[in-house]
Amino acid sequence: MITSDEAFAQTWANWTDQERAEYETERELAQIRLDLAEVVYTARTEAGMTQTELAQAMGVSQSYVSTLEGGGVMPTVNTLAKLAKATHRTLRIDVAAA
Repeated sequence: MITSDEAFAQTWANWTDQERAEYETERELAQIRLDLAEVVYTARTEAGMTQTELAQAMGVSQSYVSTLEGGGVMPTVNTLAKLAKATHRTLRIDVAAA
């Protein structure tokens, strides 16, 4: 029986350079979504707010807050600014060397 790692290695070997680059880009974006999901959750819980309270303060739906916290959507800068304001925080964006 083949393991998932072996199956991925076989698939990877058959991909073109462009397909590999696209995969890596999507993987990196998925990690950013998860990192931002944690930021949203932490800001909300440290502010002592429910998802519904945060949604009302941001002018969005509770389901959108839930989707943000689950990493299902990439928040815009505008959304992050609303989050910061609603949770009495400062939005700071940093692009650092790898």
